[in-house]
Amino acid sequence: MAKTSNNKTQKPKYNMWQSSAYMIAIALKSYKSVLVLCIVLAALSVGLSLLGLFIAPTILQLVEYAVPLDQLILTILLFTGATLVVGAVESYFVVNKKWGRIAIRFKVLSDIHDKISTTSYPNTENQDVRKKLEKAQISVSGPSQATETIWNTFTDVLKNIAGFVIYIALLTTLELWIIVLAVATTVIGFFISNYVNRWGYLHRDEEADYSRRMNYIGENARDYTLAKDIRIFDMKEWLNDIYDSTLRLYQAFIKRGEKVYIWGNIADVILSFARNGIAYAYLIRLVLSDALSASQFLLYFSIIGGFTAWVSGILSQFSTLHKQCLDISAVREFLEYPEQFAFEDGQPIEPDASKPYKIELKNVSFRYPEAEKDTLININLEINPGEKLAVLGLNGAGKTTLVKLICGFYDPTVGEVLMNGENIKQYNRRDYYKHFSAVFQDFSVLATNISENITQSDENIIQEKLDDCAEKVGLLNKIDNLPQKYETHVTKRVFEDGIDFSGGELQRLMLARALYKDAPIIILDEPTAALDPIAESELYNKYNDLTGGRTSVYISHRLASTRFCDRIILIDEGQIIEEGTHDSLIEKGGKYAQLFDIQSHYYRADTGGVSNG
Repeated sequence: MAKTSNNKTQKPKYNMWQSSAYMIAIALKSYKSVLVLCIVLAALSVGLSLLGLFIAPTILQLVEYAVPLDQLILTILLFTGATLVVGAVESYFVVNKKWGRIAIRFKVLSDIHDKISTTSYPNTENQDVRKKLEKAQISVSGPSQATETIWNTFTDVLKNIAGFVIYIALLTTLELWIIVLAVATTVIGFFISNYVNRWGYLHRDEEADYSRRMNYIGENARDYTLAKDIRIFDMKEWLNDIYDSTLRLYQAFIKRGEKVYIWGNIADVILSFARNGIAYAYLIRLVLSDALSASQFLLYFSIIGGFTAWVSGILSQFSTLHKQCLDISAVREFLEYPEQFAFEDGQPIEPDASKPYKIELKNVSFRYPEAEKDTLININLEINPGEKLAVLGLNGAGKTTLVKLICGFYDPTVGEVLMNGENIKQYNRRDYYKHFSAVFQDFSVLATNISENITQSDENIIQEKLDDCAEKVGLLNKIDNLPQKYETHVTKRVFEDGIDFSGGELQRLMLARALYKDAPIIILDEPTAALDPIAESELYNKYNDLTGGRTSVYISHRLASTRFCDRIILIDEGQIIEEGTHDSLIEKGGKYAQLFDIQSHYYRADTGGVSNG
């Protein structure tokens, strides 16, 4: 079971009034009609209630006074007509109220997506940020959809408060203590319900943890890329067992919550009995003492019944509003999560193709959060303009971490990363990213057409440049032979006519993307891992020509594939242990030479005597 000891001390950053003001501010800025409709619908609903309240007592009073039949019929028709008109107008606005409310929810959802895609890279790996994201998404797209349903609550709050005030005015002819009783029970009930409902927020981390686990298992069970593994290794029962055990924990959590919430319901029942029972007893005593006529009795009987409904409505809707505002607070906490990097407040720096760029790491060490030791230790490295640098090493040596520091995805724990002698921390980090084209190990292939996958755009595509990039990576013939050529959809997840490229073809597609961006610095992190050694060598040799004078950094496990580079560095246990050209490192006879010899023997055996070296 997830630990919850810390949850008890966690409080929402924003209270109900602050979260309500936040949503109202969004509406005032972009969708004022939403607020207008809240007020109009509340007024119409109260109007219908008043018509329903007065129709029966008024008719009964006319009967008591023995008015003419035509006057009685006219009164009935007037009430009926007014009820129909007000009801029709209310129905019209109810039908049309949702458009602005949906637009606001989608606006908040868009803000969440923007935060996800633009936040500082370390935030994407931060468990606290992920938990806040989970809460935010539940608040926008989950069952509650607080950012949309809160407008219903605002309407109901306005309606109940207005009805409460009007009915109090109508009850002023009765004893004051009835009003005091209703107000007192309302206040007591609100604070009890408010206290009980905080339990849900204080345990949201635990709920999000269960939800995240079940969603993860469900997503992987549905992922067609894992279909082969699930069948070969008979993973179905194993996945079901994990899912069921997590579900049982989640159900136990729900039961704990229900035990807490039931006390709120019990308090509501007791308060309702106090409000209704005592008031009804008093009213009946007035009737028995002939202090009320039949029509007055019916009117006050309806008022007291309606008054208690308004009181219960205020209690219920404020409790609902409080819970929704807790969800909205979670949205704001995610959107306002602090950034580690400078963005718009940083110094702008646009890439210039005619300008040389030198990257330097000075005394750089890096440790991942909560790790026990550094992944990189005192790295000093200069990457000169136009240089082709190969970064080699075994798995876990720190190669990818080094590249992420160069690209600005991380800041060093110790030391600094410089571009042309200036610390990159001062720059707008998004501008800094524009200086790099990259192919990473975990590249992204989108369910769109080939053209947009390469260009990362659906407009202003330069066809000659697109053809050139596809040809350079060896994909042009493949694309030309497809019926829809560049318009062919990639993957079958969204489009029935989509095609699934092989692993090697996907990597070529990503290489074409990197070329099309035409940034001054190119980073290739194991971009050809799905290719065989000979195909990799051929592609690298070709890539050596097409990179032109741009600075290039290559990461590979295969030592022979990067022998064309100007310089090679070998990383082991987070440190640069060897540096030089391929020939100089072989001549040195150190660890690089040993690893090269091992791999050469392997490739000769694997390819029947053809060495990639």
